[in-house]
Amino acid sequence: MAWVVPTAPLSRRWFNGWGATRAEIAKPLPGDEIVPSPRLSYTRAISIDAPPSAVWPWLVQIGQGRGGLYSYDGLENLVGCELHSADTILAEHQRLAVGDHVLFGPAEKNFPGQVVLDVIPQRALVMCALHPETRLPERSATWVFVLEPEGAHGTRLLVRGRNGYASGVPNHVAWHVVEPVAFVMERRMLRGIKLRAERSVS
Repeated sequence: MAWVVPTAPLSRRWFNGWGATRAEIAKPLPGDEIVPSPRLSYTRAISIDAPPSAVWPWLVQIGQGRGGLYSYDGLENLVGCELHSADTILAEHQRLAVGDHVLFGPAEKNFPGQVVLDVIPQRALVMCALHPETRLPERSATWVFVLEPEGAHGTRLLVRGRNGYASGVPNHVAWHVVEPVAFVMERRMLRGIKLRAERSVS
């Protein structure tokens, strides 16, 4: 996937809709109202051969100091994220509530993260950005995961990001750096969740 960064923004339509159908990209999802007019947005999706009840436990335990992000731990840890992606469901991290922080690195090092805005068990997890210094919610950017039944025993996992960039990040920085790098990491995450959920029901 090394080609993604140098080819952005030409490839951004593809990676911002990776795995998703046109209908999924267009449909309203929980949390859309938080950033009604985003400057940047994407919807990605993956099919998982496991029911939502088997996918949800992996999703709800994400975060540094919890179940990790199921992505490229080695790369993330090069910058001090201290992430360790779990291969088992962690009972102690199966409770996630509104207001909880889902971190991308140690809080004491002022790593960014997310604040939980809504939890709909086995259906949706709605989060917004956490300011790394003030530790306050930044409702100009959301990160949302939605589980939808697919067939008799499967799940469609949708992830949507919407960003108003109130912090003033220039478009050329977002298009050439933020979006493609985030895609590479998130694609690995979706595949990591798929692998773990399918293995748990096999």
